[in-house]
Amino acid sequence: MLKETVFRSEELPAADRFEVWRELIGHTHAPVEVASEFSAEYDAHYRVLELGAIRVWPVTCHPLQFQRTAKLIRQSDPEQYHLALPLSGVNRMSWDDQKSEFNSYELHLCDSSRIFELNMNAVNDHGYFAGMGVDVPKALMPLSADRMDRLFGQGISGRAGIGGLMTQFLLQIVENSASYEPSDGPRLETVLIDLLAAVFARALDDDSACPPESHQRTLTLRIKAFIQQHLNDPQLTPRNIAAAHHISVSYLHRLFQQEGGTVAGRVRHQRLERARRDLADPAQRAIPIHAIAARWGFPRAADFSRAFRTAYGVPPRDYRHHAVRTAGRVNQ
Repeated sequence: MLKETVFRSEELPAADRFEVWRELIGHTHAPVEVASEFSAEYDAHYRVLELGAIRVWPVTCHPLQFQRTAKLIRQSDPEQYHLALPLSGVNRMSWDDQKSEFNSYELHLCDSSRIFELNMNAVNDHGYFAGMGVDVPKALMPLSADRMDRLFGQGISGRAGIGGLMTQFLLQIVENSASYEPSDGPRLETVLIDLLAAVFARALDDDSACPPESHQRTLTLRIKAFIQQHLNDPQLTPRNIAAAHHISVSYLHRLFQQEGGTVAGRVRHQRLERARRDLADPAQRAIPIHAIAARWGFPRAADFSRAFRTAYGVPPRDYRHHAVRTAGRVNQ
């Protein structure tokens, strides 16, 4: 799995929790002054995933206020950008003479070299804030410093467009971190840098700010996400995929050839994976195999059985029988 640090406040005595939490925030992000009305018995669940030099940290915690002051900047500046993404809650940020409020799934950028104050506020009944932070060394960002300065304190949608794609990417990493190898970290770092560059270029309305290679890799990611979302569409063909992204079919094929695969192979593999997941689901054991196959784009049962056996080494019926029987033993 990826290199990961986990902090659960309930594992510490109540009197020690907030101080340990404060130190963790300072080491992960940058030294900050931290305060909370819940400091006496602070509650937080915090993970730090390392993708090369980038840190991704999902957090659920009591409301928190932190400040990056001129004194702290003079003492220590890691020269990094911090991308904040509230998932359940509101971030209220103030800097210079300005203020902004960022709601759930609204991305915004902070800078370790600038003075600011950030309040992480809960909006739900149980009084917790949930969100995600991404810390990126400035040296890794392909956009110039003056362009990045224009993004400070600006809200960017994390629900739609490139911002939505990046949110999905981050959530997938966080939710499936155990499925990655440590060697995947630098590869994921490259993908994330490309997505960040594309998100920021779009927010600046300046596609020239994004290097050509980042454009290409981001387009490939968008196409893969599109395929995932339309796997049950019988019209998911290379021609329609290319049309949806305003590119030629030949260019679409070149994008996948550069990764050592094909468009059709990507679609077939993802459809088989969805079918395999459904076959292993005890709740779907009453659904005929041919119906599951048709659901995921295999209208002919014989074609599905042949493709499934080639991919997984066993016929779909045998796979289902073994998976359901194994699940039954685990649940006993």
